[in-house]
Amino acid sequence: MAAELTAHQLIAQHRPTLDLALETIRTRAYWSPHPEHPKAYGENGSLDAAAGKAAFDALLGTRLDLGQPGTDGWVGGEVSPYGVELGVEYPHADLDVLLPAMKAGQKAWRDAGAELRAMVCLEILRRIADRTTEFAHAVMHTSGQAFMMAFQAGGPHAQDRGMEAVAYAYVEQSRTPETAEWTKPQGKRDPLAMTKRFTPVPRGIGLVIGCNTFPTWNGYPGLFASLATGNAVLVKPHPRAVLPLALTVQVARGVLAEAGFDPNLVALAAEGPGEGIAKTLATRPEIRIIDYTGSTAFGDWLESHALQAQVYTEKAGVNTVLVESTDDYKGMLANLAFSLSLYSGQMCTTPQNLLIPRDGIRTDQGAKTYDEVTADLARAVDGLLGDDARANALLGAIVNPDVKARLEAAASLGEVALASREITHPEFPGAVVRTPVIVKLDAAKPEDEAAYTSECFGPVSFAVAVDSADRAVRLLRHSIREKGAMTVGAYTTDPEVEEAVREVCLDEAAQLSLNLTGGVYVNQTAAFSDFHGSGGNPAANAALCDGAFVANRFRVVEVRRPA
Repeated sequence: MAAELTAHQLIAQHRPTLDLALETIRTRAYWSPHPEHPKAYGENGSLDAAAGKAAFDALLGTRLDLGQPGTDGWVGGEVSPYGVELGVEYPHADLDVLLPAMKAGQKAWRDAGAELRAMVCLEILRRIADRTTEFAHAVMHTSGQAFMMAFQAGGPHAQDRGMEAVAYAYVEQSRTPETAEWTKPQGKRDPLAMTKRFTPVPRGIGLVIGCNTFPTWNGYPGLFASLATGNAVLVKPHPRAVLPLALTVQVARGVLAEAGFDPNLVALAAEGPGEGIAKTLATRPEIRIIDYTGSTAFGDWLESHALQAQVYTEKAGVNTVLVESTDDYKGMLANLAFSLSLYSGQMCTTPQNLLIPRDGIRTDQGAKTYDEVTADLARAVDGLLGDDARANALLGAIVNPDVKARLEAAASLGEVALASREITHPEFPGAVVRTPVIVKLDAAKPEDEAAYTSECFGPVSFAVAVDSADRAVRLLRHSIREKGAMTVGAYTTDPEVEEAVREVCLDEAAQLSLNLTGGVYVNQTAAFSDFHGSGGNPAANAALCDGAFVANRFRVVEVRRPA
C-alpha cells in the first residue's frame, strides 16, 4: 500500500516542533505544545469535552480489534475504580506468531533514519493529542484519577514526556555523523583514505510493562524512546488499566501504516484474568528492552532475571520531607496538604514521611511545637478537603483494594493526627473515596521504625518526631540509601541545614525540592525541565528523561571501505 504520509510531509509538519523540544531540553525552560485545559480543545480537529466523552462512551462494551497477527482469543474485564464496568475486549496474542511479525518490519524502520522515525513518533503523539479528552476518560476510569488530573497527567503531561523521549532519542542518535571521510597522512607515501558510514541499529523488541495508576504518563517515555531508536515495541498493560494503552497502540499502528511502515512495529499484549504474562514476556529472547513501573519486588525480579534485555525500572521508595523551619508557615502547610491529598497519595512521588524535630520548628508565626505542626497540617488537609465536591476533584478514587487495606491498617500504627473519612461521589456512588490519614510516629521508638522505613503506597503519611535537624538529615540519608526516594522535600531557613540536605541528596542521587509554598508541588515534575527519578538510588534505575534513558536502546554499527 502506498504511503499516505510522505517523509516530506512529516518533516515539514513536525521538524519545527522537534527543534523546539531540542532547544528546551538544552535550556530546561518551560515549554509545552499540549494545552492543559479542556477549553483549549475542540479546534483543529481535536475532540472537545462533549465529543471526547461521547467517543469514550462509544468504546464501552465493544471489541477493540487492532488487526494484529496471532490473535487467538479475546480478553477484558476492566472495572473502573468509579464502579463502571468497561466491557472492552482486547486481542489476546499467540506470542510465537506475534513476536516474529513484529521483527519483520524492523529493517525498514531502522533504515528510515533517526529524523524520519522522530517525525512518525511526533505524528503519533499529535493524533493522540487530538483525542486528549477521550483518553482522559479512559485514564480516569482505569486509574481512578479525578477527571481534571486524568486530563492533564494522562493527556498533555504524558504527551510531553513522550515527546521529551523522542527529543533525547534524536540527540543521542545524531551525535555521531551518518558518514565520515577519514584520511591519515603517511609521510612520503600516499595517505590512507577511508569512507565510513555509521548506522544506529535497534536492540530488538522493547517491552513496556504498564502500571495501574499512570498508564500513559509512565508508559509513553519507554514506548517512544524505544520506537524512536528503531525498535519495535510490545505494550503489556496492567490488567486493570488496558484501555489507555490499547488506544495508544491503535493510533500508533494507524500512523505507521499510513507512513509506509509495518504497523506490527507496535503491538498490544493483553492478558486474561490471572494469566500473569509479564514474566513470560520479559524472559523471551526476542525482548531486548524492558520498561517497567511498579512494585520493588517485581522490578528487582526483572533486573535479576531478564538478563537478555536492557531493563529500565521505576520501583518504589520512601519519599521524605524534612521540616526544620519556614518563613511562610501558612504557605508550607497549604503546599503539603495539597501534596498529601492529590490523587489520594497514589503517586510514586507523594511524600510519606514528614521529619519534624520534637522540640518544634521556627516559623514566621513564631515557634511551633511538633504537636502544633502536625495538628496544623491536619487542619490544613481538612480545610482543603472540607467541601466534598472539591475533595472528589482532588482525591479521585482508591485504585484497588490493596490501597484501601493499607489506609485502614495505618491508623493502628500510632497516634492518629488526622483520621481518614469516607466521601460519597455524587456521580459515581460505587467509587471508594477516602481522605488521607496522618499518623504520629517517633524515631526514638524502635517499634515505630518498621512503619516509617517501608513504603505505604496510598493516602498515608507519617509525622515522625526526631531529636534534631541533624538527626533528621542522618535519617534522610539512611532512608534514601536503603529504600530509595523518587522525591525529597525540605523546609528550612537555615543555610547550614539546607546545605546538609543538599549534600545528602547529591550523595544519594535524590531529586530535591526546597521551600515549596506556592503552586509547585514536590510530587509534580515538568517534562523537558524536571528529571523524574534519578536512576541513582533504589527507587529507580533510570530517570525520565535523560540521555542514559535512550542511549542504550540502540548501538552504532560502522561500515568502512577504502575511499
